[in-house]
Amino acid sequence: MSKERFYVSTPIYYPSDHPHIGHAYTTTVADSLARWHRFVGRDVYFVTGSDEHGQKIQRAAMTKNVTPQAYVDEIVASFKALWEKLHIEYDDFVRTTEPRHHRAVQTVFKRIYDQGDIYKDSYSGWYCTPCETFWVENRLIDGNCPDCSRSVELVEEESYFFKLSKYSSRLLAYIEEHPEFIQPESRRKEMVNFIKSGLEDLCVSRTTFDWGIPVPIDEGHVIYVWFDALTNYITALGYPEETELMEQFWPADLHLVGKEIMRFHTIIWPIILMALDLPLPKTVFGHGWLLFDSDKMSKSKGNVVDPLILIDDFGVDPIRYFLMREISFGQDGNFSRRALIERTNADLANDLGNLLNRTLSMLDRYFDGIVPQPDKNNEIDQAIIDFANNLATSVDALLKDYKLNDALAAIWQLVGRANKYVDERAPWNLAKLDDKSELGTVMYNLLEVLRIVALLVKSFLPETGDAIWNQLGLNDIESQDFSQVTWGHLNPGIQTAKGDPIFPRIDVEEEMEVESQVKTEKSKSKVEPKKEEKAPEGVVIGIEDFAKVQLAVAEILEAGPIEGADRLLKLQIDLGNEKRQLVAGIAKHYAPNELIGRRIVVVTNLKPAKLRGELSEGMLLAATSPDGKLEIVTVSNAIPAGSRVS
Repeated sequence: MSKERFYVSTPIYYPSDHPHIGHAYTTTVADSLARWHRFVGRDVYFVTGSDEHGQKIQRAAMTKNVTPQAYVDEIVASFKALWEKLHIEYDDFVRTTEPRHHRAVQTVFKRIYDQGDIYKDSYSGWYCTPCETFWVENRLIDGNCPDCSRSVELVEEESYFFKLSKYSSRLLAYIEEHPEFIQPESRRKEMVNFIKSGLEDLCVSRTTFDWGIPVPIDEGHVIYVWFDALTNYITALGYPEETELMEQFWPADLHLVGKEIMRFHTIIWPIILMALDLPLPKTVFGHGWLLFDSDKMSKSKGNVVDPLILIDDFGVDPIRYFLMREISFGQDGNFSRRALIERTNADLANDLGNLLNRTLSMLDRYFDGIVPQPDKNNEIDQAIIDFANNLATSVDALLKDYKLNDALAAIWQLVGRANKYVDERAPWNLAKLDDKSELGTVMYNLLEVLRIVALLVKSFLPETGDAIWNQLGLNDIESQDFSQVTWGHLNPGIQTAKGDPIFPRIDVEEEMEVESQVKTEKSKSKVEPKKEEKAPEGVVIGIEDFAKVQLAVAEILEAGPIEGADRLLKLQIDLGNEKRQLVAGIAKHYAPNELIGRRIVVVTNLKPAKLRGELSEGMLLAATSPDGKLEIVTVSNAIPAGSRVS
């Protein structure tokens, strides 16, 4: 019997700008699925990459006065750096500028051309450069792109066309016979309606720019960027060669994409495959958008979330957990820092972190941290054992249906049961008995639950699984497989190694204060748009309003970091007649030892606030340049501390 396999892909991302939280969402989901299937024992191939050609890239590079290749190289490096931070373990990263991909795309184009499904004609129609999409006029909305609502350009040029219309009926029949092909169901209905409204033949070459793969039969043309990009899924397997990877893993089990590019993946891509006489992927799953405070993210709104900042602030696993647990997979999901903190506190700190910490604390107290030998189980004990024993197969079934948030919820049911089990069995009361056998049984059961939880969560939260494993005194969690997620594999006599809480609780209000401060700093650093007339500077105030702000010179006596806050420094200052503490968001710009002895300007009558648990009794003044460089406002040592600034 052949081994089960699982081929999963993300879309190859368009490197027109640095990655945001939406990219992180898609890739984290794909990585977690790949990790899980490897853990279960399936052969897995996980592919991601970058879609680097097209008019949009060429124009962006021109504005930066660099070559398109240099432009995409820098941004692709930022994607790879983020994937490393997020512990993304892909098997291949396909760049469409690679020679292997050029060869695959030109082979696909030539084969389809040779069989008569690509022909040359003239094109006159509408093109959306940001979406790299052709539109017939009757599909425009108010004259704009129906996908992104931006303006389109009238394009008139000689082009090659792909006979999509020839395959329309065949594709509809396939979708009807294979309902699992397009998921979720709402996306399938959208695509069926789109096909039934009539497919136009697709323009698959351009002559008005040259940043792309040349058409193999006519080098004055470059291949349309989507025809180019979609081929990556077989490029990764060695196509056009007859490779072992191609034989083992095609057709793909899952193309994971955002809902806005479903049309390309469920209409253009399957028709390309039909024309090549290759099998279609088993499932194309179109997940929803990640909204910011219920609003779609966009650079123009200034609400695009940088995942690197989130990782610095909260760590990797809370981000991974939130993205998969908070959002019903396939639907739009809402992101906010408050929701992230509340989910982290409730599930990770209160439930899982507290279970680990209290269990190991009791074990230290009652058994010197050594795993005891269990004795007889009563009905309460057996109930949690049975639940834990059946959980892994339930999680696997949910993940086969791509119900990630349900799978995590099921794991957390075991965590919740274990916390309830502590209260039900009350080890502190059992510890008063002379016979410690029942206490040993209860403690063993709690430790065994934690061992099973560590194995179940490591696909989603790799750092957390490893941390639990290590505190249990175990080694090499990566060597464990699916067969170990059953009861009784924890050996008595092991010395555990209780450490710090794996998820310290975050103070919501303090974190909101930090976020507010960061937003203020960012707003100062924005470049004002150039206008012929000078823009108004803000609200005009009278001298009586300005007089309310009390400014004074202070000397910095001490400066140091705040644990868990990479952007903040804690300062001890001398105001002449008193000493105070300030918390300032300047850690990215100054090392603590650079600040000692400097004379700064401080707002002294600002209401005190707590930031990350530290009292801040004032605010220092700083200037921020348009490029984000920050400098604190200082005066010479000739001005003594405590001097009034007016």
